[in-house]
Parts: sequence; structure tokens; C-alpha cells
Amino acid sequence: MTLSPPRRPLSLLLITALVLATMLGVMYLAGRYMTRTSLHKESVQLNEQLQLYAGQFTTLIERFRSLPAVLALDQDIRQALSEPLTPALQQRLNLKLERINSAAHSSTLELMRADGLAIAASNWRLPTSYVNHNYGFRPYFQQTKETGSGRFYGVGVISGIPGYFLSSAVMDDQGRFLGAIVVKLEFPELEESWAQSQDILLVSDARGIVFIANHPHWRYRTLKPLSSWDEQELQATRQYDKVRLQPLQLLAQQTLGPSSQRVQLRLPDGQQGDYLWQSQPLLHDGWTLHLLRDPNPGLTGVTAARLAAAGAWLSLVFLLLWLQQRRRLHLLRQRSQAELEQLVEQRTAALRTAQNGLVQAAKLAALGQMSAALAHELNQPLTAQRMELASLRLLLDHQRLDEARQTLSRLDLLLQRMAALTSHLKSYARHSPDGLRERLNLTQVVEQTLLLMSAQLRQRQIQVATDLPLAAWVEGDAIRLEQVLVNLLSNALDATQQHPMPQLSLRIHQPDDQPASWCLSVMDNGGGMAEGDLARVFDPFFTTKPSGAGLGLGLAISHAIVHQLGGELLASNSGDGACFSLRLPACEPPAAERSLLP
Repeated sequence: MTLSPPRRPLSLLLITALVLATMLGVMYLAGRYMTRTSLHKESVQLNEQLQLYAGQFTTLIERFRSLPAVLALDQDIRQALSEPLTPALQQRLNLKLERINSAAHSSTLELMRADGLAIAASNWRLPTSYVNHNYGFRPYFQQTKETGSGRFYGVGVISGIPGYFLSSAVMDDQGRFLGAIVVKLEFPELEESWAQSQDILLVSDARGIVFIANHPHWRYRTLKPLSSWDEQELQATRQYDKVRLQPLQLLAQQTLGPSSQRVQLRLPDGQQGDYLWQSQPLLHDGWTLHLLRDPNPGLTGVTAARLAAAGAWLSLVFLLLWLQQRRRLHLLRQRSQAELEQLVEQRTAALRTAQNGLVQAAKLAALGQMSAALAHELNQPLTAQRMELASLRLLLDHQRLDEARQTLSRLDLLLQRMAALTSHLKSYARHSPDGLRERLNLTQVVEQTLLLMSAQLRQRQIQVATDLPLAAWVEGDAIRLEQVLVNLLSNALDATQQHPMPQLSLRIHQPDDQPASWCLSVMDNGGGMAEGDLARVFDPFFTTKPSGAGLGLGLAISHAIVHQLGGELLASNSGDGACFSLRLPACEPPAAERSLLP
């Protein structure tokens, strides 16, 4: 009689299946938890980086926001719109706008009559000149007629080049509308700068149309369907004239936060892509800044987490099997002591090898995760330091040891001051709401401004003397006051450029004639100003610098800011240089400060 081979017990198969199923479940839960954690961390980093990009974009526009309003006060422009236009007058206006546009580094400037006809423009020499073209249909011109100012982003009807139009009304002495002065801003340098990033950066308008992108094939994509009313208005305003708008297809979406989500898109090249999508509203016409990043590099730890969970689970299973084996060996030892001892040694060696392998795998998984995290955290700071190190190598190769030591000092200072400078520069770049009035310490404003200007002051080797009280409380806007002080310090740097021993002095005191105010004096030893120039120093476009070195708007804008804050800005000569005095009404210190006063 032939015996059939023994069958494996059914219970062992069930236990094996249960162990495998449980291990897969543990791996799935560990991977899901790690995925959620990694996406959350990546979302926080995206939000911080998005704020920096938004600040960069907002700062670029804010630089030119006041330019149309200042130009609208120019007497030549007002007079040109008040009298008949002659070829000679038109040529003078073209040349003037051309010079101002070159100095301001804007894209184009144009002057429009009350009927919308452009009578002069900075691009009058080009075939795509705006001169003698009527733009009365553009929304920014209609806004200017109704409210005094306008803004609009669109594709140029003549040039075909997109840009952001800022306009301001030109009025006569009786307040009648004469026309509009318009500045156009184009963003090629911004898009080129953003193109260096591996992320995708988009700016969309209120209708969800992408009009700025760091990759050209993402531009003019619609993020949501356009209504028939939107299409009619786009056709009437010719905002995206002769441009074909194509939808961006959203295949799947997972919400991670109020402004963060994980999406799957059909890309412009026809393929599918998985992205982390972070959005932030901008302070311009309902615009939104979007940042898209490939989530896969941030999920490198998911596989390691799954392997670690599987390794822990298998270790537990092997431990249970080992205990069970020890029990079986104890029972078998009564039958054959020598055979059981040999079997125990073989099984123990096998288990020890398996356990050592699991421990080594866990070590490698942890090492890979730490390496990825360190590489991500150190990549951006090391990029800046790599350039300094390259310079250091060249200096050492040429035996320029003193300069090499200076480079090492700069590296040291970069590491020490990176956090403080980054924090305040971010605060300095943000947009300050119009009409903001808050209680602040003028001494702290001066100290923060000197921190911003410290690199330039050290480079010029300027001796700075300060006489600042511990507290000088005034009402104002810290960001705008820093802008005023940066202008005053920059002018002082220019004035002392040729002096062999440049000096700068800042002093805060309460003047005798106005004890209820604080006065900040900024003095230099740059030779001062001519007596005839002191009365015109705050006039728009007045400058004593060489042609092309400045537009002459810095002091005019500073004077306007101080006036809006209820103070005054005065210019005079003192000693060997010029003196600018900024006076602001004093206010009561906070309650915590008053309790410390004698």
C-alpha cells in the first residue's frame, strides 16, 4: 500500500495568510500616515515660499504705483492737454516720455487725451508705437475718467505684448478731466527669474485665466469655465486680444488645507501630472498666485516607512515563531537530547541571521530618510555659499590671503545673520495698507533701517554716529517710514561718494520749538546743497545727480509719505553737508512703557 504525502495543516495556511494580510495592512497604514505627514510638511514649506514669491511680485508693482500720479502733476503734460497739439509739441512730449521711461525702467509711457487718443508715447520710434491710436475702449481709461485712476492687465492691441497698465487722470486747475497718463509694466525678467525654479508658478486673474507663467506652455490656460458674460466682456475689452484660451483639465483633486490641494492634471503636452497646488490671493484685481510642485521627491520617506513597518511586524512574527520553536524544542529534548541541541543551534543561527538582516535594513532606511531631509534643508543655503567658496579658491590660488580672509568673514556673517535679515526683509517687502496709523517706536524704525542698509554702509566704509533715545513714540506706518529713511540714507551715500572719509550722523530729539513732537535728523559730510536748490529739493523730477543716475522722485515721494502721516520733512545745510529733518507728532507710550517711567 502506497502512502500519500502528508498534507499541510489547514490552520498553518490560515495563519500564514493572516500574517501576510496583517503585514500588508500595517504597511498600507504606515505609508498612508507617512504620506499625509509628508504632504502636510511640504504644504507648509510651499506656503512660506509662496509668500516670498508674492512679496517679490507685489514689490515689483508697488515700485511704479505712484509714477502715473506724479507724472499727472507735471506742468508740461497738463499744458499740452490744454492747448492745440502741434507737431513740435508732440515731438517734445515724445522725447520727454522717452527719457522718463528710460530712467524709471518701466516698459512704456503714453499720454492720452480726454477722448482716449494717444498723443505721445515713449515708444514713438517703434513700428508698434501707441501714438495716434485710440484706447478709449480699454477699462483702465474708463476707470480713470470715473475715479481718477485705473489699472488693467491685457495684451497690447498694437504690439501684441502683454502688460499691466497703471493710469492716472490729468486735471486742470478747475478739476476738469484733460486726459490720462499711462505706464505699462511687462514682466519678462520676473518670468525668467521664476523659470530657474523647478516648481511651476502661475498668476491668474479674477476669471481664472493664467496670464503669467514661468513656463510658456502654461500661459493663457483657464482654471475654470468661462461664462458667456465673461467671453463677451473679454471680446469687448480685447484683454487677451488674438490669444487662444485653452482650459486646464483637472482629473482628480484632494484637499489638504484652505489653500492647498493635491491635484492630477492633464498637462499642456497631453500627459498627466500629479502636483501639490498651493494658492495665495494677491492685492491686485482679484489676482491669485499659484505654486505647483511635484510631490514625489517629498514622499521618498513613504517607502522607508512601509519597509520599517514591515520589518517591525516581521520581527514580531519571527519573535513569536522563535518562542514557539523554543517550546517545541523543549518537548522534543526529552526524546533525543543530542538531536534537539543540534536543531536548536541551527534554528537559532537562522533566526539571528534574519534578525541582523532586519536591523541592517532598518538602519539603511533611516539613513536614507535622514539624507533626503538634510539634502532638502541644506540645498538652498549651500547654493549661496558655493559661490563664495568658488571665489575663495580663486583667491587662494593667487595667494591673495587678505581677500581670502575677508571672504571667510563674509561666509561667517552670512551664517550668523541669515535668520535675522530674512525675517526683516520679508516684513519690509510686504504691502502696507493705505492709511495705516499705529503707535511705534521711532528708534526701532531707525535701527531696522540701518540693519537693511548695513551691507552698503560697510562696503562704503562710512562712519555712522547715532544719538538715539531708548523710546521715541510716534504714530505712523513703520514700513513707509523705513522707505523714507532708506531714501534719505541712499541720498547721503551718493552725496559722500567722493569724500575720502565719509561720515553719517543720525539723531532723535525733541525740538525746543515743538516739544510735542520727535525730530529725526540725518546729516552727512558730502558738501551740502546749493542754496537755490533747497527750495526745490522736494519737487518731482528735480535732481542734482548726473543724467541717468536718478529720476528725482525719491524725495518727492518721501515728502508726500511724511505729510500723510501728519509730519514734515525739511532740508537744510549743516556743517560740511546736508541735513534732512523728519518731524512727527509724539504720542503716549504703551501702558507697559508708562509704568517704567519715573
